[in-house]
Amino acid sequence: MTDLQAACLEPIKLCHLLKERFPSLRIDTLQRAADVICALIEKQTTNQKRLANGLPGTSTAEAKRKRLTRCFQDEQVDVCWLPFLISLLPKGKLVLTMDRTNWEHGETPLNLLVLGVVLEGFTLPLVWVALPHGGCSDSATRERLVARLLKRLPALRWKALVADREFFGQEWFTFLRKRGIRRVIRIRADTFVDELRTEVWFETVQAGQLQCLFEKGRVYGSLMQVVATRDADGDLVVLATDVSIWETWRVYRLRWSVECTFSSMKTRGFDLERSAKVIADRLERLFGLVTLAWVCCLRVGV
Repeated sequence: MTDLQAACLEPIKLCHLLKERFPSLRIDTLQRAADVICALIEKQTTNQKRLANGLPGTSTAEAKRKRLTRCFQDEQVDVCWLPFLISLLPKGKLVLTMDRTNWEHGETPLNLLVLGVVLEGFTLPLVWVALPHGGCSDSATRERLVARLLKRLPALRWKALVADREFFGQEWFTFLRKRGIRRVIRIRADTFVDELRTEVWFETVQAGQLQCLFEKGRVYGSLMQVVATRDADGDLVVLATDVSIWETWRVYRLRWSVECTFSSMKTRGFDLERSAKVIADRLERLFGLVTLAWVCCLRVGV
């Protein structure tokens, strides 16, 4: 059993493990974080009342609720996420995925943009940001998220960034190209490649059949290879890519791993939708704690 596997079973051990990684952080900050992580694993919910009841000790319910609140208000804990998560990554090239997960608390939309790495059939979140609105992110927000990760994980380690049709645009594509990040991004059927829409270029492609343009085309201002097929429902699937044609589909299939992660963090796992956190920094902090609880379970399972 590894140190992390053993630490998952006891808050004190997990606190000491975090202290070894982050000696500059206060022990009370780390102990509160460890308590919440273990409570998340035990209670499998982000509902504040049930989560507070899962904290260790003989304190009153009100005292535990206040301890939980202090954890979500403590800005110190934010420095834990990225260094700790990157330390778990294997060596070599990594496939990264970007996607959003969203739900509502009453009439308030809760919307998180997440960038992570494919690992063991899931996507391990590395950086994330709460969007101040429902719906899609803009290019500037995506760029800031990528820039945060590049400070710790240089572009040479990125095999490719995989994303769906939501993540398009000339500014975004140009940003990734300039940072040396190879792209495998699905584009919409009405996207222009050179002077024709992709649905015209690939109007004859059949389900299960793979077609590509003879030469690279200009997609949102970037010269890229364009590959297409149709899914079982007959919908056109078009990918703009910087990797080889045959590798493109294998890499793009890994995008589903982020959906598996979101599912295991939400209804099928930690019930993230039960959270009442609507303030951005506290929602991001909660997502970080859920991520650490989730990766503990993943490592033990593997």
